[in-house]
Amino acid sequence: MNVLSRQQLTTYYERYKTSEVIFNKEIREVTGLLTKQVCLKCMGKLWPCIIYAASLQMVKVLVNTKSGLMQSLQEANNGANVRFCFKGNEGEDPVIFFVAVRSIGYMPYRGSKDMAMITLQFVQQAPDYLIGVLGRILDTTANSEGTSKRRGERVIITSETQRMLGIVSKETSVSVQGVPRQCILRDISFYGAKIIIMGLANFLNDREAVLRIDFEEPRESYFLKGKFCHSETVEGRKDLIAMGMSFYDDLIPMKYKIRINAYITQVRAVNRIDTSALVEASQEGSPCASQTVQAEDGIPQPDT
Repeated sequence: MNVLSRQQLTTYYERYKTSEVIFNKEIREVTGLLTKQVCLKCMGKLWPCIIYAASLQMVKVLVNTKSGLMQSLQEANNGANVRFCFKGNEGEDPVIFFVAVRSIGYMPYRGSKDMAMITLQFVQQAPDYLIGVLGRILDTTANSEGTSKRRGERVIITSETQRMLGIVSKETSVSVQGVPRQCILRDISFYGAKIIIMGLANFLNDREAVLRIDFEEPRESYFLKGKFCHSETVEGRKDLIAMGMSFYDDLIPMKYKIRINAYITQVRAVNRIDTSALVEASQEGSPCASQTVQAEDGIPQPDT
């Protein structure tokens, strides 16, 4: 996981401290949680458990009620420690840490007599690593779903945005009816993309397609399934067509959304800094106040 600034961690905590992340299969993969290494430490013993959900203030775990853990918790006045374990970056050791917790309740899991879900409240503020892991997911979800203005923001693919996003190449492929075809990325968003491809609009409109996008750091390939929903002509090229593609919401990888959210967040931060600098310059009467233009990728650039 890339290192986040203290300001970003504080923002995550203040915004999302009560929001919960359900640890389904995709979330376990995204976070790099090593489930077999997670356990509950109580009365000097380690007890296996499964993380069901977590927020920045508590964690819910599934435990075997016949293991003796419940009695140990009672003897420890409900105090314990959760051992978290996440995959490290490539070539690095796993990230392991303990979080002091206090049990505030439990209930049978789906009516089982052998399994229970225990709610454990953090005794102190969550470690920075956990805030970063959960904060990224919660921030991405908030910005990509519902009525968020960022949901529909398009990122035009230029050499600069390609570098910032970590896209290997804007030249990629799209599979239409199972047949791979070469294409060029023009722009992408949380839920769609626009590509340039050879063909006829009448043939491609409303067709299902699978778009491939390759990223680096780490190197990953995402296959985004959706449908062509509109088309545009490409000036000066009768053999090419620009096709707008809408991804199927429930098939979009969370890792892809996180990459888009990280870019949009970074650009907005840069724009805020540049705007503040312009305001200060204009107040001081500096000539540089009128010497910037807005580039197509949304980042102010020097006027050349």
